[in-house]
Amino acid sequence: MRNEDLNAVADGGDYLKVFACTAVMLQSVLGLALGISQPKNQSGLAWAYLLVKFTAPAFICGILLTTMRTTAHQQPTYRQYLKQQWSALFLPTICWTLAYLLIFPGLQQHRSYHDGVSFAWQFVTGNAAPHLWYNTMMLQMIFLMPLFWAIRRLIHNRWTVWWVLGLTTIGYLVWVTWYTLRIYPTTKFTGWYLLDRVFLGFFPYAILGILAWHGWSTVQRQLRRWWWPLLVIGVVTLIGQDRALLSWPLPVSFSRTSYYLPATVIYILSIIGLILALAGHQQSRHSRWLSVIHRLAGYAYPSYLANVFWLQLIWRLGGATLTRQHVIVGIVSCYLLTWCWSFGFTALLDKALKWRKAK
Repeated sequence: MRNEDLNAVADGGDYLKVFACTAVMLQSVLGLALGISQPKNQSGLAWAYLLVKFTAPAFICGILLTTMRTTAHQQPTYRQYLKQQWSALFLPTICWTLAYLLIFPGLQQHRSYHDGVSFAWQFVTGNAAPHLWYNTMMLQMIFLMPLFWAIRRLIHNRWTVWWVLGLTTIGYLVWVTWYTLRIYPTTKFTGWYLLDRVFLGFFPYAILGILAWHGWSTVQRQLRRWWWPLLVIGVVTLIGQDRALLSWPLPVSFSRTSYYLPATVIYILSIIGLILALAGHQQSRHSRWLSVIHRLAGYAYPSYLANVFWLQLIWRLGGATLTRQHVIVGIVSCYLLTWCWSFGFTALLDKALKWRKAK
């Protein structure tokens, strides 16, 4: 498919964003279900949670892949870029963070605000709700976009590709090794939660997005050819993650997982590869899903911000009761309703804003 055709339909980054947003909503539901589940159900919930624990890296990779493509021929100035992202990312983040802090203050993480300083801390660090930590990290990537554009300019042949990939791999191996040996197995693990919100931990996935854009024709062709080893690797590393999580004393706690553990990193890379393989496959067939995914990708970030808000309403209006009585039925029902309400509200709000602008 020609590059200009992709301006109207989905690219690989759109697929990553939609899959990540869809998966992270299930994480939110599973987190609530774990709190009221019977011990016999906790192992199954752990499997389901780890199955969808690829969301933040996939979203970062997707954002960079799409941004590199859309700015390749006409790169905006940094000021223009930030102005574009104000309405797309920053303003929705501010509005939804305030909504969580003021309407559902009980969702705060680590501690609750009690004055202006602590309110600002909860706001900026993403502690306003369980899923907002990601915004703190992700928005750093937006501020760093000039650096990513500079890296894109450095990549002009296969040797520079391998240099960038090699240096990134070495750097991330050092990070993961240090974290696994010095942080994860100690009491520092929970106290050092802010490491999840530092861009360095997710920087390699941004580089991966740049490289995927640069060599898209080759990347998607190879991924489509070798998707089955990626599937095998994903299954093996998923089993490894589950054993590590269930080795902790009961009850199961999802906070004992981390994006920086070796098995999790390999699992994430395999899932990103499989999603990009699917994107390449559907592009080659000019699938009707391309336009659907492209539209959903435009709604993904605001829908992600909103999902815990709508889930709280669904949970309090009967979702918790249903889940206590029938775990699987409750989880599936809450998840589907959360997805529909989140994307539906975003779509309606988008149409309303466009209608108002057109008047």
